[in-house]
Amino acid sequence: MAALRTAVPVLALLGLCLGPAAAATPLVIWHGMGDSCCNPVSMGYIQKLVEKKIPGIYVLSLKIGSNLIQDMENSFFMNVNDQVSEVCGQLATDPHLQGGYNAMGFSQGGQFLRAVAQRCPSPPMLSLISIGGQHQGRVYGFPRCPGESSHVCDWIRKTLDLGAYTKAVQEHLVQAEYWHDPLKEEDYRKNSIFLADINQERGINETYKKNLMALKKFVMVKFLNDTMVDPPISEWFGFYKSGQAKETVPLQETSLYKEDRLGLQEMDKAGKLVFLGVKGDHLHFSEEWFDSTILPFLQ
Repeated sequence: MAALRTAVPVLALLGLCLGPAAAATPLVIWHGMGDSCCNPVSMGYIQKLVEKKIPGIYVLSLKIGSNLIQDMENSFFMNVNDQVSEVCGQLATDPHLQGGYNAMGFSQGGQFLRAVAQRCPSPPMLSLISIGGQHQGRVYGFPRCPGESSHVCDWIRKTLDLGAYTKAVQEHLVQAEYWHDPLKEEDYRKNSIFLADINQERGINETYKKNLMALKKFVMVKFLNDTMVDPPISEWFGFYKSGQAKETVPLQETSLYKEDRLGLQEMDKAGKLVFLGVKGDHLHFSEEWFDSTILPFLQ
């Protein structure tokens, strides 16, 4: 009996020390062009998959607008800076996120969430996973877009060809705001209202740099057979050499990295940058790949 009486308080003390299991870090998801927050075959599927694999996790799949139709339309036509501001407001008022969260962006959602990390440090983004995000821009040529036969895609192509860097197009067409024409670098740097800003093309915003460097991990996934993003190396922060559209350079050979305008060189040396390649076309991946490669960054 004496031994039992001694063991009970020891076990109780151990229980107090161990405490309850730590809650899973919340996850914020931002969909890509032509998609919506809750499409059951895309973002809705991903959300359910994460919730199944990580019991108890809180997942916020971002919706821009009051319904799914508006969310999809806004992925084409709502000023990206306004979208980022709206998302920052959503995150700041969500009680589940105040201790920090991980973020996962698909296609253009990848660079949009990077803007959130750079502009809105509260609540803190802990890790950013960019799946097919075009961090040096999309995307010379606009080879195709969701709904290939859609008149929307044809109209976007014509509009980009006619005047991607005009004020009206920049302010009202999402894809123009991260359009990076290697043959018109000066126009891009001067007139791009979104990508040139978050990529520090017109000067150094030390707050952007500080906030991005606060990430624990920045994971970038490139699709090795991508026919939608031109050039695919943009998904790893590489791009065409200036003035031509044939030869590309990796991130480490860009002035952005060499001058460390965003802190990416320092993050790379600290092991914070992760470059992943997956076979397949744009956003084509298997559940098995997602489980084995992406989920570990969320756990």
